[in-house]
Amino acid sequence: MTPAEFGGPPGAAPPAGVDSSGAVPVERRKYTWFHRTVAVLFVAFCLMMGLFLVIFPWTEYWDGNYFVALAPWRSYWQNMYVRGAISGLGVVNLYISLVEVFRLRRFAGR
Repeated sequence: MTPAEFGGPPGAAPPAGVDSSGAVPVERRKYTWFHRTVAVLFVAFCLMMGLFLVIFPWTEYWDGNYFVALAPWRSYWQNMYVRGAISGLGVVNLYISLVEVFRLRRFAGR
């Protein structure tokens, strides 16, 4: 607390009963079963999407899907860089799921 906040002169110390550290007690958030369930479902979704996006572009099914039949997209769809970019999105999803797994600890001990 600055001297101006407690009404004293600029060089004076705060009064004896005033906490000068500025720490404010914060109430811990209470999580319900719904929060836990949504967090676990989000981790499962990101993990499945990540695995799908990492693996699917490199399988033989990639060349037989709907978007390959579209003539202007064919050259882009079969490009290895596009496959790598989609696999990169899968890696990002895997990373998000890993981070969320470690964040699940916020529900522990309650």
